[in-house]
Amino acid sequence: MAPIDLAAAPFHLDDEAMAWVHATRDSFSPRDKLAQLFVLLARGTPEQTLEAVRSFKPGGITRIYSPDLEVEVELSRELAQLSAVPLLVSADLEGSRMSLPVGTSVPNPLGLAAVDDLDATTSIATLMAHEARSMGLNWSFTPVIDLNVAWRSAIVGTRSFGSDIDKVERHALAQIAAFQANGIAATVKHWPGEGYDDRDQHLVTTVNPLSMSDWEASFGRLYRKAIEAGVMSVMSAHIALPAYVLALDPDAGAQAYRPASLSRVLNEDLLRRELGFNGLIVSDATAMAGLGDWGSRDQTLPEVVIAGCDVILFSDDPNADLMRLVKAVADGRLSQERVDEAVTRVLALKAAQGLHKQAPAPDLKAVRQIVATDQHLATAEAVTARVPTLVKDINKLLPLLPGKHRRVLVYSGGVILPFVPEPLPLSVPMRLEEEGFEVTTFAPGMDVHPRDFDLVLYLFAEETTLGRSRIFLDWVRLTGSMFGAMARFWHDVPTLMISFGYPYYLYDAPRVPTYINAYGSSEALQAAVVEALMGRAEFTGTSPIDPFCGSDQGKY
Repeated sequence: MAPIDLAAAPFHLDDEAMAWVHATRDSFSPRDKLAQLFVLLARGTPEQTLEAVRSFKPGGITRIYSPDLEVEVELSRELAQLSAVPLLVSADLEGSRMSLPVGTSVPNPLGLAAVDDLDATTSIATLMAHEARSMGLNWSFTPVIDLNVAWRSAIVGTRSFGSDIDKVERHALAQIAAFQANGIAATVKHWPGEGYDDRDQHLVTTVNPLSMSDWEASFGRLYRKAIEAGVMSVMSAHIALPAYVLALDPDAGAQAYRPASLSRVLNEDLLRRELGFNGLIVSDATAMAGLGDWGSRDQTLPEVVIAGCDVILFSDDPNADLMRLVKAVADGRLSQERVDEAVTRVLALKAAQGLHKQAPAPDLKAVRQIVATDQHLATAEAVTARVPTLVKDINKLLPLLPGKHRRVLVYSGGVILPFVPEPLPLSVPMRLEEEGFEVTTFAPGMDVHPRDFDLVLYLFAEETTLGRSRIFLDWVRLTGSMFGAMARFWHDVPTLMISFGYPYYLYDAPRVPTYINAYGSSEALQAAVVEALMGRAEFTGTSPIDPFCGSDQGKY
């Protein structure tokens, strides 16, 4: 393997930083070198997180933050003091429901794409970076540069900047620049590109079906631009790119469908050699079925590193996984040279973030002067107000008027979130009551007579949902019966449908006369939508995807 040029992009290390990287790597025991290749998921109590770091000595953690600012800041302080070698502390800074629960709520990527203002995207990314860095974070697994082409995809959904390559490129580069200028290493994902397969890598190895010429014109272009911009890391996902593999070996057979996370061809040949990426490669979460499809963990876990990933993302049993690497080194599958190369890049990322220098631990008073300040809230609110997109209003229903649309019947499945067993309530009905409307929430078994209502309101709130194969308008579940599912009221009662997430419900309700996409379900977005419904604000968002799903049927 060729030596890693730590002075080159994206690390740009000086002599002092390079000396720290080499000296720290060489001071590790063989066991501790392997432990540096792990980023553990820290979703437990602070005590559990501290014990995991103390005993295992990982290279980093991904913290699932609680809403308790004081507790999280104290944990960050203790982690900073606990680790002799500083930790990479990461999160998915994707906005909306993936915002830090202790921080300012901001729009998700699809919402920012609806605003389509690079100054707005930069201001939101800068705000996110300031808050995250003050909390002790130094690495984000964003931006997502997938393309929202396969509209049925529940995993790309609202996480991408849309379906237009130019728009995705502009906003992703703006986010990378803002993050990395403010102390947060950015990651582009999901290599080698998602968006043409509507399945979910959590459940199956997905396939990028493009020819190499089409791939170069889309994902190749996006990854090259991100690398030119100095992005620090790339997430190698459980996605196959058979066109590249088959071009090298027409008889590759099943190996053409090997996910990038296990493919030396895609990571080393395509990403490093052809695209020239010198930064850190992190695998996607290794518990996913997209990886597990390919063999037992005894086999696949070492292959993640052998295939060119420098970091193993998440482990349900870190000690068992560590032993899998130990055995792979012992039997020759995983070379010590490859281990040293991966450790070097892990430490180089830390040094590039300034972690090799003594820095003050997070301080609660200082954090409170940065996180969710009035200025940050005002910035986010101003951008959020520009997100809601009026897709169509055939019968000129809007604005809503309490005197005209007073009696409102609401159908809603609530806010659907990953890892949350029951839907959360939307606040829109309460907000409408505060505006003077009389709101009735539909319950299964209720007899509905159009004469009893002045407005029917359908509310959906399903952003990208991990582990769900599909998001769709399930009429039977919504109404509680097959007979209810077949009822349509919009010829008798003014009807409005709003999606606070997945933007493609017109496929299942093409004749609904008024339809709005808000892309996210945060309280700030719900408030912004109500302001626009009441006519106090304009709908200024523009669709970053095709809400009609390639058909004219839903336009009328």
